[in-house]
Amino acid sequence: MRIHIATDHAGLEFSQQLQRHLSEQGHEVIDHGPAEYDALDDYPAFCINAALGVARDQRDGTEALGVVFGGSGNGEQMAANKVEGIRAALVWSDATAELAREHNDANVISIGARQHPVEDAIRFIDRFIATPFSGDERHVRRIGQLGEFERTGAITDRHVDRP
Repeated sequence: MRIHIATDHAGLEFSQQLQRHLSEQGHEVIDHGPAEYDALDDYPAFCINAALGVARDQRDGTEALGVVFGGSGNGEQMAANKVEGIRAALVWSDATAELAREHNDANVISIGARQHPVEDAIRFIDRFIATPFSGDERHVRRIGQLGEFERTGAITDRHVDRP
């Protein structure tokens, strides 16, 4: 599988260690930067480029996912989610890594490098990659609603009549 990775200065060391791990697992790793430490770098371009890579690969039929890092992971998740077709989830546990894929068909995860030891991040990423999307109708429906809003700006609530 192709894995697109991006970070900011806070996650640079994490990114380098994780790239080695993913490569050793047989994945093709695409690094979207940064290439060197700069405490004043701006993460949006790195993370958006990683998300664009995932979206492009998936559109072209290439199996791909993305991982973005920062101090908390919040801004990096927000940046990735600006790309049409990306469903980026902030992951902080084994359960959130698995549920991001299983229920939300997330194609990018974001992890706070200052929040977790690298061993935990590796475990979260491995679980994210290994967990398939369930394909349950309710999850497919909800993901479709998100995609429709992305494309049209229209909000569709198919269950307005529910209490």
